[in-house]
Amino acid sequence: MQVELSISLHGPDDKTRSRLMPINKKYPLSELIGACGEYINKTNRQITFEYVLIKGQNDSAGNAKALEGLLKDMGSLAKVNLITFNAVNGFGFVAPQPGAVKDFKAVLDKGKIMSTIRVSRGTDIDAACGQLRLRHEK
Repeated sequence: MQVELSISLHGPDDKTRSRLMPINKKYPLSELIGACGEYINKTNRQITFEYVLIKGQNDSAGNAKALEGLLKDMGSLAKVNLITFNAVNGFGFVAPQPGAVKDFKAVLDKGKIMSTIRVSRGTDIDAACGQLRLRHEK
């Protein structure tokens, strides 16, 4: 069966990922990455790791270096899809500057981790990635 596996990662270590994705407390990175290794060994297929960049949360050069270390053993079968955070009312997070996104990608490139920067569309109508949610009228 030809399927594509994408994993929402959003953090290169358990502390960061648990803060952004509480499910990490139940399935920590060591288990997740171990399962990814098994998947690659059985299928020889690429895994895409979705990584939303949030200013001051997971967008530093240190985070990028840690992400490189986390994925390096998967070689060319690991791909990172970098997504700039889209503002959501009441969420309190902000997007990093475009230069910070490029710098993050440069660290991954230097470490030979394939990555792309997703172009965001739909922010003008609150329909971009992460913005679609139920609205309650007061």
